[in-house]
Amino acid sequence: MDYNFHWQPVLRRLPDLLFAALDTIQVAVLAIILGILLGLLLAVIKMNVTGKLRPLKWLASSWIELARNTPVLLQLFFFGFGLGALGIHLSPFMIVLTALTFNCAGYLAENFRGGLQAIPETQFRAARSLGMSAPKAYYYVLFPQVLRNVWHPLTNQIVWAVLMSSLGMLVGYQELAGSAQYFASRTYRIFEYFAVVALIYFIIVKLILALSRLVAWRIFRGQGGV
Repeated sequence: MDYNFHWQPVLRRLPDLLFAALDTIQVAVLAIILGILLGLLLAVIKMNVTGKLRPLKWLASSWIELARNTPVLLQLFFFGFGLGALGIHLSPFMIVLTALTFNCAGYLAENFRGGLQAIPETQFRAARSLGMSAPKAYYYVLFPQVLRNVWHPLTNQIVWAVLMSSLGMLVGYQELAGSAQYFASRTYRIFEYFAVVALIYFIIVKLILALSRLVAWRIFRGQGGV
């Protein structure tokens, strides 16, 4: 093997890589927040909408099926190049954010639906009989229990969003992987750059998992854990 390792160029660019990691975290966090809100909405629509609003249920079901059963890379290309062909041009950041949000919402919708179905229907009826409106019953009675039921899948989805944001380099988004590709192409230190980037991703994921365990302990410690 004639390859000679040179780590000095990578170490000089380490501050730039760490700054790019903040962009990775930013787009992943925003995608998860939007995905949670849209996922809850999709789950509620799929479970409760009937009658004249049935087209909304079909829309929610179609969103979920497309998000869960097509490659995320194709979803990314659709929002990047498909919409571009229709005259709708998004920035690289918005392409990645939109694609991750679309996918996260689809997966989280099914997680939330399972979490809601695990709660006895009598709790919702009891809340309504006490004078709560349906939105208040969901907010104060059902959603806190759903959060406990879906905490681990939600944590996995956060990790997934961080890792999948690396596909953003294919549409020109300069997050962690995209920055590493750019620097590596200028120095030809491909292995060194991506080895360091892999370590940074590993540390980010471990921090997410540790934070998730800490938050779960603080929130659910009086409920027998998660």
